[in-house]
Amino acid sequence: MNTVQDALRALTTTLKADGIPDAAREARLLLAHAMGVENNRLTLLAHDKIAAAVFEQAQVLCTRRATGEPVSHIRGYRAFFGRRFSVDRRVLDPRPETELLVLEALKNPFSDVLDLGTGSGAILISLLAERPGATGIGVDISEAALEVATQNAETLGVAGRAAFLQGSWFDTVGGLFDLIVANPPYIAAAEMPALQPELRLYEPRVALTDEADGLRAYRAIAAQAPAHLKPGGRLLVEIGATQARQVCELFSAAGLDVTGVHPDLDGRDRVVSAMRP
Repeated sequence: MNTVQDALRALTTTLKADGIPDAAREARLLLAHAMGVENNRLTLLAHDKIAAAVFEQAQVLCTRRATGEPVSHIRGYRAFFGRRFSVDRRVLDPRPETELLVLEALKNPFSDVLDLGTGSGAILISLLAERPGATGIGVDISEAALEVATQNAETLGVAGRAAFLQGSWFDTVGGLFDLIVANPPYIAAAEMPALQPELRLYEPRVALTDEADGLRAYRAIAAQAPAHLKPGGRLLVEIGATQARQVCELFSAAGLDVTGVHPDLDGRDRVVSAMRP
């Protein structure tokens, strides 16, 4: 193997043979990681010689990917809202579509925010990083997830404005908030076997499914959110593509004013927003 370009071609061929979608892109990500450079540097380095040990390391990374291990776990991080978040098996891997929730939350001012099911802390930390005067609390039932979120808060410079509590939804939370956000487990138990291996095998099941119909978390949030929102305070939740009507009905029945259903870039319903009158 002589050059970076040769290595990239070989790794792409390997990933394609293993049935990995978008093999060329993933080969670039894994080779760049093995080389210790940013992905966008590979084009400039294409004709440089590559060390045999580096290529061998990239091959090992591709073997891991072929088993279904997510690229983010292999590299140890995921880019989200312009920042790099540490991720591993302890937390849900933050997806680009979840950035819509952050964008919608930032459309109005807030001074304090509650993130339910915080996981890696990606939503809460992104909001605090974008609003330097705000403070927030992240809640998660998983102690292991909170370890990751705390690390991310420290790494990204918001630890002094973020607190993390272990608990189920509002059980350990007091006070009122300008903003409550959540990306709860919304996959129905019956849908779990059909998930891609990188989700089903490598991410915490408790962050993916409620082991019921996919709406259990929204029922709990709707029941308790009004008592934790300031007048005019907002609630934003990520949803599954077919859940908008049910979630809107739950929020309305709880006395909240539903203010919108927001589609992602693929046109699928992604975020429901509501407000305490």
